[in-house]
Amino acid sequence: MSSAPGSPSPPRARKQKDEERPRFFDTKAKSMCWANADTVPGRHPERWRQDAAGNVVCKRFCNCQGCLCFEYDHIVPFSKGGESVAENCQILQTRVNRFKSDKEGIDDSMLKGYSCDIKFTDKELDIVEMAVYGDVIRPGNQCRCRTVAEMLGQHISKDKKAPCKLPYDDGA
Repeated sequence: MSSAPGSPSPPRARKQKDEERPRFFDTKAKSMCWANADTVPGRHPERWRQDAAGNVVCKRFCNCQGCLCFEYDHIVPFSKGGESVAENCQILQTRVNRFKSDKEGIDDSMLKGYSCDIKFTDKELDIVEMAVYGDVIRPGNQCRCRTVAEMLGQHISKDKKAPCKLPYDDGA
């Protein structure tokens, strides 16, 4: 078998087995994976979770780079026979997942060692949530984003949810 001109390596024959099993998690597996992850105390569970290393991640930040971003990870790596099913899925901060790569049997302390060093305060997470979702939903503290017209005093919202007072001042 010869490689294509300019190709750095010869083509590899695909294994029949790999063609039969999906490489990526389907929507149902991802939903179950998210639901199985630990919740973040005081945060809306559909928006925030903790990954296997205890890092806080935001559902809207899937497959991006950053300390609140995450990826769906094969616990047993796909390359080592792991299936793309909910039982073999965990959420991991993107950085942690990249360091884990195709390794098996990584304990929580090693995963934590790969984590972003940034720990966000509740106020910082509120600001992120406001920017991403347009409102903040926390037990006992739900608010919405004010429109520009509201801030200029040109409009009164019919939305019953109180506007958030962001950014926070020292008296908040």
